[in-house]
Order: sequence, then structure tokens, then C-alpha cells
Amino acid sequence: AQRSGNPELQKRVAAPETLRALLGGYQLLDLIKEYPAAWEAAPLVQALRPLAPRMYSIASSQAAVGSEVHLTLAHVRYEHGGEQRWGCASRFLSGLEEGGRLPIFIEENPRFRLPADPARDVIMIGPGTGVAPFRAFVQERSAAGAGGRNWLFFGNPHFDSDFLYQTEWQRALKDGELHRLDLA
Repeated sequence: AQRSGNPELQKRVAAPETLRALLGGYQLLDLIKEYPAAWEAAPLVQALRPLAPRMYSIASSQAAVGSEVHLTLAHVRYEHGGEQRWGCASRFLSGLEEGGRLPIFIEENPRFRLPADPARDVIMIGPGTGVAPFRAFVQERSAAGAGGRNWLFFGNPHFDSDFLYQTEWQRALKDGELHRLDLA
């Protein structure tokens, strides 16, 4: 706003509610196009904050898949102002070739885990791609022969395109690894 000198943009960033609306509906590219300013590459990069790491839940149990790590992600693609846009991480990850490598880190969450007692029942609520860790939980409990029941709530808006792991869930129900499945 300062660099462009645009009074409309300066007004929009001055109040928290209009700034929030602006940031909710625009990406940086959109702002630069709509409110042009004289930028050199180096000052523009210095003005940006680093891209935050993307966190994904592991969607597989080591007991079931060995040294592989499965992820579940939605490849973000949409059109804005007549132009194609993509999510940074989802586009990069979906473009990896089989056998491709990339640096990763594991951020443990000791509070999000299976119960220590394998006879305990587990209720899992997985909206959208949030179902990923529960796929791993069902695999882990199956591999361990856990006696507790597994109940999964899963919801994504489109049955034909969004019912992630549909055949796996159906097989798990048939095999008694999943005891109940409720779908949105």
C-alpha cells in the first residue's frame, strides 16, 4: 500500500476488518496486479515472509507398508480472474515422480495417538483429507490384532470424486477391521 501510493488500497489496509477481507480474497500476485507498484526483485523478496512449512498427517502404518510413507493431499487448483492458480505444496507434491525424493521433517504429536490398550474402542472423525491419520490408525490396529472396535466418521462433499480410500474402507468393514463407517 505504501509503495503503490494507491489511496483505495491504503484505506483497505488501514482497518482490521477491511484488511482481513482483502487478505481473505487476494493472493499477493492479485494485489500486485491490481495495485501496481515499482518493485525491484530483491526488495520484493525481502518484504515477503518465508513460506510456512506444510504439515501433512502420515496416512499409513509402518507395520502395514514398511519403509514407505503415504500422504493424502488435495491438489489445490482453481481459477481466479481468468487465470489458473495452484497450491504451492500440493502442486509440487503431486508432480513428484515415483521414486522422487524430497527433504522432510517429522513433527510428533504425543496427544494424537491410539490408546495404549488395544482393547479400547476408537472413534475417528476425519473431514476431507483429515481422514489420512485414521487410515494409518486402522492399518496399525489391524496389524497389531487390536481387539477394540473402530468407528470412522468421514465426510467430503462429492461421493464420486472425494470418497478417499473408498475400497480400503469397504474392505476393512468386510474384514472386521472397521466396525462402523458413517459418511457425510
